[in-house]
Amino acid sequence: MVARRGLLCALLSLLAFEPSSAIGRDRNLADIVGINRVNLAWLAPDEQRKILGDIAASGATHVRLSLSTPVDKSIDAVEIAHGLGLKILLEIQLTNPDYYADGVRARTGFGRIWDIRRLSDLDPVRYRENLRAALHRMDDAGVSLAAVEPGNEINYSAYNGDLVVFREPGAVTPRRASDIRNRGAFERGLATYVEIARITRQELKATAHSRNAVVVSAGLSDMNAGEADQRGMERLDPEEVIARLKSLGIDSYVDAYGIHVYPGRKAGPKLAGYIRDLLRFCAAGDRGKPCWVTEWGVANAARSCPLDDRKRADAVAAMRSVFQTLMSSGRLTAAFYYDWDTHAAYGVWRCGGLSSAGVRAIAPN
Repeated sequence: MVARRGLLCALLSLLAFEPSSAIGRDRNLADIVGINRVNLAWLAPDEQRKILGDIAASGATHVRLSLSTPVDKSIDAVEIAHGLGLKILLEIQLTNPDYYADGVRARTGFGRIWDIRRLSDLDPVRYRENLRAALHRMDDAGVSLAAVEPGNEINYSAYNGDLVVFREPGAVTPRRASDIRNRGAFERGLATYVEIARITRQELKATAHSRNAVVVSAGLSDMNAGEADQRGMERLDPEEVIARLKSLGIDSYVDAYGIHVYPGRKAGPKLAGYIRDLLRFCAAGDRGKPCWVTEWGVANAARSCPLDDRKRADAVAAMRSVFQTLMSSGRLTAAFYYDWDTHAAYGVWRCGGLSSAGVRAIAPN
């Protein structure tokens, strides 16, 4: 008995002082609330510092940043955020041309959306080489990533070139995978994506500071079929895409499923029902993987100052209440509001300060 008590004490001591243990990692990741500020690579260093400084001063603890081109300037922003004490969810934009062989052509968006390369054309070898170099630089700077999200909205043609943009909007778009025009390419793209998730996990494990970063699958669009018809752009329901990724082995390489939530102005029970239905594939514990809402938002199209943000603040509070219930059950781990200041309708940094909706969006549970 004495020997057993001694062994137990030794094990508890190791768990208490080992920050990379699974128990410590799970505890630190409970109920994450953050904010999006993507595409900082397009800004000068002083602008990056100003924006990230405002985010840190607002009380936000977590921020979703993007690893996009130019990559060096993206990493500059990551290093600034880390220096300010912000915990970082890094979204890796798979549109980076360095991930594709020379001469790979983009699928056209017919001038209604950007042209984009096909996910099925992405070269895993090039992806690994470029990701390794980026992680190596961040590691040398002492950056510890909280989470990494390879890809964005791969169930929607705006971000997945294997899905079609129709020449003219108005036709009925696919309701299921069997209706996709280039189904074979789409399926190959999903298989490539699972390989990307595997590589991401491997390369993170090879770092000194981000080896325990959570890997989140690409946040999926919640666009409905009716809106897709109006836009003339193929998309699939998130639940169907997650099921297909699971069948390809994604669960071996990710800790959570990414999802985006833009419910419009649904109120009361309709709002809660919409979110719960959208996230019904999210699970807790042994039953499956939880979800990370890597983007969510409510629009306020007003441009005047001072800003009247009361209605949006009420909608944000209602959404936070649903998220908190899902977090309490273990089905949801994180929610990152979209966005800080870049989107005219969704941004919460307005008139030189954080709006009332923004305050509610990033407040801790």
